[in-house]
This record gives sequence, C-alpha cells and structure tokens, in this order.
Amino acid sequence: MGEVSASERPAVQIALADALRHSGQSRDARKILESIPDSTPEINAARLFNLGEIARGSNDDDTFLRIVDQLRLNYPTSSWLEQALLSAGNIYLLRRDYDKAIDSYRELQQRFPNGGRASYAHWKVAWLNLRQSRNTEAGKNFEEQIALYPTSSEVPSALYWRARLAEEDGDPAMARAYYQKLSQRYRNYYYGDLARQRLAKLKISSDPVHYALLDHVPPINASDKITADEVPTDNLQVQKAELLANGSLLDFAVRELRSAADKEKGNWLASEVARLYQDAGRYDMAIDALKRAAPNYFALDLPSLPRSYWEGLFPKPYWFDLKRYSSARALDPYLVASLIRQESAFNPSAVSRANAVGLMQLLPKVGKGVARQEKLRRFSTQQLFTPAINLQLGTRYFRTMVDKFGSFEYALAAYNAGSDRVQDWLGQGKYRDPQEFVESIPFTETREYVQNILRNANVYRQLYGTP
Repeated sequence: MGEVSASERPAVQIALADALRHSGQSRDARKILESIPDSTPEINAARLFNLGEIARGSNDDDTFLRIVDQLRLNYPTSSWLEQALLSAGNIYLLRRDYDKAIDSYRELQQRFPNGGRASYAHWKVAWLNLRQSRNTEAGKNFEEQIALYPTSSEVPSALYWRARLAEEDGDPAMARAYYQKLSQRYRNYYYGDLARQRLAKLKISSDPVHYALLDHVPPINASDKITADEVPTDNLQVQKAELLANGSLLDFAVRELRSAADKEKGNWLASEVARLYQDAGRYDMAIDALKRAAPNYFALDLPSLPRSYWEGLFPKPYWFDLKRYSSARALDPYLVASLIRQESAFNPSAVSRANAVGLMQLLPKVGKGVARQEKLRRFSTQQLFTPAINLQLGTRYFRTMVDKFGSFEYALAAYNAGSDRVQDWLGQGKYRDPQEFVESIPFTETREYVQNILRNANVYRQLYGTP
C-alpha cells in the first residue's frame, strides 16, 4: 500500500477487500472496507456492496437489504446496485416472498435494461408470475422476453411456456407455431425435445399461422455448420504428434498438431486432437476440445456436424459395465451415460471440491453405504476410482433416488442437490408436471444440471439408437 498514490489507494483497498472476502476472510475484508474514507461515487458504491455481501455471506440478509436501499438512494445508476438487486431478488426467492422477488427482478430489468443481468431478471419475473398463476401476465412476459432479448439463453424457455399457455387457452395453432420455432431453432436443447413431444400430441385442423414475434428469434448461423477434412498424415509434425501421443506426452502432441494446423489447410485439428485424447482415455479433454471447436452444437441437427464430432462429444466408454449395471437397475443406459458426462465427463479419476469420487461422483460415505447393500467385501474409498465398481454403486444409488421420488427429473435434482432440498421444493405448491418443477428449481446449478442430463440423453438416443 505504501507505494500506491492517495488517489489510487481506495480502489486498491476495494480490490484487496474483495479478494479477502472471496477467500473467506470476511473479518479482515470488513476492517479494510470500514477504513476507506468517503470517495468517488464508484468507490462508495463498491464499498457498500462489498459490506452487503459480507453481511449476506453471514446470513444477515436484513443488513444486506438495508444496504440495497442505500445504494438505490445514493447510487441509482451504479452497476453495484444492479448486482445488489439481483441478490435481493434471490434472497426473496429463497424466502418464498415471491412478490418482493418479482419487484426486485423487475426493478433490475427496468433500471438496467441493457445490462448483463437484464434478460435473466426479466425471465424470473415472467416465471414467478406463472408460478403465481398470473397466466395472462406471464404470457405477456414470455412474449416480451422474445421481443426484448431474442438472443438470450432464456428464449427457449419463453417459447415453450408461451406455447403451453396457448394450449391451456385452447389455441393449438399458436402453440404449434411456437413449438415448431423452438424445435427448428433449438434442435437439441432441453426444450427442443419437449416441444417435439408436445407437437406429436397436438390436434390441429387449421392451416399454420404466422406470428411476427417469432421472426425476432435469429436463425442458426450457417457458419456454425462444420465439415471435417482429412488429416494430413504425410505432415512430419502430425507424425511426430502421433509418436508423442503414443508415449503419453499428450500436451506435446497437441502442441505439434496445432503448429501443423497453422501451416496446413483444412478443418481437421479439433477432431484429431479429440481422437488423441480419446485414444489416451481422456474423454473429458476430448469433450472439452470439441466444445470449443463447436460451441453452438446443441442448436444443430446431426448432419450439421461430422459424426466424429458427435461421437467425441457424446462418447460411450466403459459401455459394457455401464449398460450391464444400468439395465440391472431398470435404468436407461443413455440417461446414466448423460449423468456421467455431466458429473465427471468420463474421467474415472475425477475428485470434486466436495470430495465426490470417480465417474458418477460418489461421496465416500455414500459409496460405503451402497457397498454394504451390494455386499462388497473389504470395500475402500480407493475402489471408487475403478470404473466398474463406481458404476455398480452409482447406478444402485441413483435407482434409490428414482424409487424414492418416482420421476427421473426429481431423482436427478436429488442426486445433485440432495433429497431434503427436493422434498422441500416439491412442497412449494403444485406443478403442472415435472418440467414445471425443473424450471422452478431455485438453484441455477441444479436446474441446468437436470436439463442438461435429460437433453444429453436425447442426443445419445439420436446418435446410437436402441442401447
């Protein structure tokens, strides 16, 4: 601090306090923040916000909400208020004070309509209105979502639920138009598959109707379509990469391939890098490489990407054991493969921050309990790194979740967030169906987890047919 000028000192103190707060040293962070004198509006707002986050981190939500009031009064255009309003909405959401949550999210969207959180906040207003049975208002909100934020990640949800409301209102023509747009534009998304399921049940007697609002949804970028070229096997660097990979020197092998790709023509690098990773059993790294090469792959129909891409993105390692144990538990092997893809990306050595282990990311205490049920003798946590044992125990554990809740959606949510939370969420009013429950999950991580696994299972079925 001694080398920092007086004018720069407050900003450095804010940055230091923020770092301390994120590392769990809230007491030290608070001391620094409280020592900062009155400064520029930006510094003052940042100081207030960080003090609020410290309060929120210690479950003192009331203090945080009072600080939101101060930010609103003194710094109404600050990005720190934008962040604070999002947190306030989330606090009220978890308190189940839905009207106040709506007010906070709506205020965020209206004050900062072009901000990075505006689309999400608008969607939360729409969704909470639906959950409050304000269907007319929710339908209007869904249409606004499409009109105001047509490229946002919430558009598939808005299309689907606006169509559902049209069905409930006895307007199958409108429902069909929205479902078709959703299916065509977001082909392999979670809601794309649900839209096709609803379309198959719709009884339509009239001609298709055009809705101008749907024109707001941008088409798939034609450049997203990828073709794969032949690997230049006569290139010396490509040959060297193969030798390096055979010697388990993957990083050096990939470096050689990238160097060769800079000189050679054609689109072959991503698939060849993925192949090297797959051959080495690093399916997680292959998936990651192909995701970077085709970030919009879920919007594409299967012919728009080479088969090698799809098989690299949705691999089937350990298939014999995976299918055997899944079938023994009356589970869809593709659903189990999708769960593994989400949990560990098929890395049998994966260990999470919570110490969950292996392909299906089992906690040691869970593994020990299920091992007793399976009558595995002399079980040790180390065995969870063995794919066959992890699959044996993981599929049994997942089956208990399915049996307990009776729905794969609920079971997946419990696998990620715990049974107690799912029981709590199920008690928060009635749901039309499991899909409404999934969209209502208050934890973004768990909501996306469930949707991603169900989406991925559908892609597996399209790729490989009957397991």
